[in-house]
Amino acid sequence: MADDQKQNGDQKGRAPHRSMRRGILLVNTGSPASPAIKDVRRYLGEFLMDKHVIDIPYLWRMLLVKLLILPSRPRASAEAYRSIWRPDGSPLVAISRAVRARTEEGIASPVALGMRYGSPSITDGLRELAEVTGGKVEEIFLVPLYPHYAMSTTESVTAEVEKQQKKMGVGDRLEVLPPFYNNELYIDALSQSIDDHSIKGYDHLLFSYHGLPERHIRKTDSTGTHCLRAEDCCEASSPAHKTCYRHQVLETTKLVAAKLGLSVERYSVAFQSRLGRDRWLTPNTTDTLGRLAREGIKRLLVVCPSFVTDCLETLEEIGIRGRRTFESAGGDKLKLVPCLNVNPMWIKTLQTWCG
Repeated sequence: MADDQKQNGDQKGRAPHRSMRRGILLVNTGSPASPAIKDVRRYLGEFLMDKHVIDIPYLWRMLLVKLLILPSRPRASAEAYRSIWRPDGSPLVAISRAVRARTEEGIASPVALGMRYGSPSITDGLRELAEVTGGKVEEIFLVPLYPHYAMSTTESVTAEVEKQQKKMGVGDRLEVLPPFYNNELYIDALSQSIDDHSIKGYDHLLFSYHGLPERHIRKTDSTGTHCLRAEDCCEASSPAHKTCYRHQVLETTKLVAAKLGLSVERYSVAFQSRLGRDRWLTPNTTDTLGRLAREGIKRLLVVCPSFVTDCLETLEEIGIRGRRTFESAGGDKLKLVPCLNVNPMWIKTLQTWCG
């Protein structure tokens, strides 16, 4: 029973911590409570009404979400969730709980978990840190579990934690882990996780990143004059790169490819999970999967570095639908590299950052 509690992140029976002044809060995106349509609808409503996700005026966002998206999308999404649901629930939440527990094993400070949408919430995570420290926590160290900066992930999570921390009075200070897209420890862990799947046995490696509307890239450009203004904008030095998602994913790709010794012909970059009619980052992953198969790639390895935890976008979108797309276009085998999940190098990396 004790082992089960440890894996599930249950705070019952947790030993007192040597450091009570600092609490670690890991935050991921979240998941519906179940694959039932009503729970998926509730989750999508919370997610899509976030102004950092659909960044249009509130009234138009509400009309779009309530009248156009929620009447139909939850049914299809619920079916997708059912195809990956585990006996212990959502893969993203279950794995994130295990990550929390294992991270805490190697550091002095208490570690809590929160989801930006759904449960356990950010409020739940902050409350847990307050309870486990007897109200002594002074500083919250926030770890947004996203390697690359985006307004719909890092910015949204940080804003919500700031809001709830102030409202609840948990800790006087907030420190935020910056995007770790080029951090050596992260690159080493990601590269090893790919190499563990015998990349030499595949014709090609596809880096499939979560897509973003181009509007978001321009909106987070601190200079207002750099991002997407030129073909080589991500290669030209600029302070805009500090918050440029596109630059950061290309940098991750370059560093991992160099670590693995891949020539430019052996790998590609694409963007998945497109929503709506806005212009999104290209090329699209679905189109790329078909193109690679038609060009003669028979054995394809796919990694999704936007995610450190397996979820709907990796397990179903790539592992099921993506595989079907690739094989129907003439490919023989698509292998999805699991996310870092509880990879020992990744857990050690989190412990190093949080310790």
